[in-house]
Amino acid sequence: MSRSVQQAPPAAPPAPAPAVQRRTLAVVATSTLLVLAAFVTPLATTVSTARDLGTGPGGQAWLLSAMSVGLAAALLVAGSVADDVGRRLVFTAGLVLLAAGAGLTAAAGSTGVFVAGRLVEGVGGAAVLACSLGLVAQVFPLGPARARAAAVWGAALGAGTGVGGLAAVVLDGDDGWRATHVATAAVTLLLAVAARLLLPESPRPRRPRVDVAGPVLLVAAVTCLLVGLVAPRSGAGALPTAVLLGGGVLLAVGFVLAESRVRTPMVDLGLFRVRGFTAALVGALVTGAATVGLMSFLATVLQRGLGESLLATTVLVLVWSAVATATSVGLRWLPAVDGRLLLAAGLALSAAGLAALAVLDVDSTAVRLLPGLLVLGVGYGVANAALGREAVAHVPAERAGMGSGANNTARYLGAAVGATLVVLLVTAGTPAGTSAGTAAGTAAGLLAGWDAAALAGAALSAAGALAVLALRPARR
Repeated sequence: MSRSVQQAPPAAPPAPAPAVQRRTLAVVATSTLLVLAAFVTPLATTVSTARDLGTGPGGQAWLLSAMSVGLAAALLVAGSVADDVGRRLVFTAGLVLLAAGAGLTAAAGSTGVFVAGRLVEGVGGAAVLACSLGLVAQVFPLGPARARAAAVWGAALGAGTGVGGLAAVVLDGDDGWRATHVATAAVTLLLAVAARLLLPESPRPRRPRVDVAGPVLLVAAVTCLLVGLVAPRSGAGALPTAVLLGGGVLLAVGFVLAESRVRTPMVDLGLFRVRGFTAALVGALVTGAATVGLMSFLATVLQRGLGESLLATTVLVLVWSAVATATSVGLRWLPAVDGRLLLAAGLALSAAGLAALAVLDVDSTAVRLLPGLLVLGVGYGVANAALGREAVAHVPAERAGMGSGANNTARYLGAAVGATLVVLLVTAGTPAGTSAGTAAGTAAGLLAGWDAAALAGAALSAAGALAVLALRPARR
């Protein structure tokens, strides 16, 4: 007489030891901070960099957005590859690539070489950011522990902007902007060694997945769209601009079609039917376009429009960064708050802060921006902490790199487009082909353009908050 034997379901893998969690979070957060510092530091010295390299208004848009382009183009690819070949491997390789890009930028003798170095930095930074939340999700189980770790990651985003600003003052001064890139390269190499020795490797599938068309179409679409936006300021006519923008749209459509038909896509388009995943992408896109895009040009506007020093502008950015960092850290003690509602609140506060920045005229001082920057810092900190949770909360654990990559892609695609549009708005009164500081009446035009850009960012953030609230998860 035979008896059937029932097998118990496999037990969930045990959580990694606390020591592994601590060192993973330390390396990931420090590397994230470094990527943001590398992203922000040249923004504070755009005036001196553009002067030394002889960069015109069209080129200045690329000085500001080149790293964002590299980030946006490579994040999704890096996250997908990391899930397949190992997150530690891709994370470490990204740090090495970031160091190489910083070295190229430090040696740049022309705008083209500088932009190329920033693009390489963006690709390396993309690998770091795409793997960061995946590594956090790998060692912290879903729940309060992961929420607290995500808050630390969000604090690193905010702190990176402040560290980058301080580096601009301490290392760059008014004309030594190359020193920061040298320091970035050196510190990044040290972090690469730490990552290789201290981070755990992620489980790998038996057969790596191959998706060639998706990455190629995504990079081509982003490049065409951004070149098309900058083209009018570079002296291009209406026809080349229309061709670039139209080509970018067609390539983006081709990316969606290719991903929907390939057997192993870079991103699972079915996740866009998950409202929580879509809400996180909307929040990241709006945060990048409105907040990061506008703040990318703050130092340039204050130095050229109001004649403020690099130190004064850096102090303001540092205040904003410190408030954002403190807010994200404080949210560690509120892990039970719904991430979607937290994200909507962060976007709403950011809208109020951005609107309060539209107060500049030729008789102003930079101090008038302080109240708005305080509110914006709180909103940005709340949004960063919420995005750290939501980016990987709605994807399978084995695809955490893809979820992190998709969310950060949305953030830096928004930042690239936002920074480009801010430059176009703020410098609209400057004749193409001239330096923004040489035309008569440029100061008043710059400040009026800044106010318009701040109000546009506020409207976008408010719309994003409403969209996130509307994307309410369906009841089970």
